[in-house]
Amino acid sequence: MTRSSIFRTHMGGAFDRLHPQLQRRFSVGLDSGEGCIGRGSMDRIWHGPGFVKPFLHLGGLRNILVPREGRNVPFVIENMPYADSFGRETVTFVRTFHLPDGPRRFDATMVHSAERNCVLDYLGTHQHLASDLHMTAEPDGSLLIRSGEHRFREGPVDVRVPDWIGGDAEVRESYDERSGRFRIRVRVVNRRFGPLFGYEGSFTAEYVDVAGHGVRKDLRPVREEVRA
Repeated sequence: MTRSSIFRTHMGGAFDRLHPQLQRRFSVGLDSGEGCIGRGSMDRIWHGPGFVKPFLHLGGLRNILVPREGRNVPFVIENMPYADSFGRETVTFVRTFHLPDGPRRFDATMVHSAERNCVLDYLGTHQHLASDLHMTAEPDGSLLIRSGEHRFREGPVDVRVPDWIGGDAEVRESYDERSGRFRIRVRVVNRRFGPLFGYEGSFTAEYVDVAGHGVRKDLRPVREEVRA
């Protein structure tokens, strides 16, 4: 039986059309008291044209995107629920890619925004970037996530990221009955310049008690942003 979560709240009845294993994975929250740790391998991490790399390196300083390419890269994703300093139920999406030159992290924290009718995705260690995410259940029971508007916040600055600078993200996550693994494909595309970044692979999931043990400090952002 699935319980309330920020993802179920956003998706409503469509949540029940997800594969049961996806329902459990996206039921992590304060109500369930569970977190999810996925371990597996990314078959491929790729980048777009050469001019993209300086921006990826800049983002990598704050754990936004991954400034390296690779194949068969060991991967961990940690989805842990907690109440942030503003009292909002929050779920971490901390992805660690174990590349040959050392681990690289891609951090995000998600909250439900009734005001924006989406899941709000704060990116990086300081939540400088916020993206609207819209989630739908596909006919085969997989989950499709598409990004909407992006905003940049730093001190008094609060601006919408223009489409020609930003990237549209698409995430597809499914469950493979035969292998007992989750499969994920992430693709970020700029409307003018084309594909920018992505990865795809698979992982298994382990569910852990968060209610009793809490969330590691290093999984939480250094700075939290209240603006939706």
